[in-house]
This record gives sequence, C-alpha cells and structure tokens, in this order.
Amino acid sequence: MRADLRELIASPGKKLDFSFVLDSADLSFDGVLRFLTPVTVKGVIENHAGHITLTGVIEADMLCQCARCLKEFPMPLRRELAAYLAEELEDEDNEDYYLLEDGWADLEQIARDTLILNFEPRILCREDCKGLCPKCGRNLNEGPCGCGEDPDPRMAALRQLLERE
Repeated sequence: MRADLRELIASPGKKLDFSFVLDSADLSFDGVLRFLTPVTVKGVIENHAGHITLTGVIEADMLCQCARCLKEFPMPLRRELAAYLAEELEDEDNEDYYLLEDGWADLEQIARDTLILNFEPRILCREDCKGLCPKCGRNLNEGPCGCGEDPDPRMAALRQLLERE
C-alpha cells in the first residue's frame, strides 16, 4: 500500500490513519509454517512540525514449529511499527529514515522491513523446551526417553564430583 502524504507534509499537526492487509504469500520465516489469519497493519502517520513519524502495529496468528522439539503450535504475532519519513536526507548514512517518493510512502515496504528485522531467529514452543533425544528422537518435554545416556569418558571426573554432593 502506498500512501499520498503531500497534504500531510504541507500541514504541521495533521494526522493520517492507515490500515491494510499485508500480502503474506512471499513472507517466509524459519519456524513459521503458515499464517492462520491475515497479517494486518494499522497505524497513524503524523506531521510534528516538519518531522513525519509513522507508528502502528503488525498483527497476525501463525502456525509455527519449535526449533528444538519440532512440535507444531499456534503463536500470535505482534510487532510495533515505528519509522521516520523524510523527503530528503541530510545525512546519507542515516538508516532510520524512509525516503518519500514525490510525497508518497510505501507502507508495505516499511511493514516488511519491520517484520524481517524484528523476527525471532529461533521459535520455541516454550522457553524451557528440552528438545528431542539425540539417540531415539523422543520429545523430552513429554518425559525421559529411557534409552540411557552414553557417558562421555571426558566427563567422568565431573560426574563423580556431582555424585558426592
């Protein structure tokens, strides 16, 4: 979605509300199997005496797969959206600003960038997920597997110290 901001730029104090559904067909993240609900983007663009800000929220429900135990589970997605917009940059190295093209802002690109830059690198079903047994593949969150541990001979001295306590 592109937004025409020419009138907003000329009017300090003016606000422009926006809402759209982001096309999730080409959104791909490790651990996300699919989006269960549309990815909605809502927010407001404001002119604060020449400084144009965009704030909002990105929301959806996803079906994910845990990176440790491979269990599928639903997970809500909620990311805060915040960006500065400018017609021209004073400092070319400033990556905090999105440039307007003839007074138009590409809101979809801003939302995509926010999702990509703020997505978890590893999705877990819960913080203390124990994962899978490397020998038999049993989900250790459901209980011990019973296949026994192969004692590492290099750890024998440490194991003896732990058994004394």
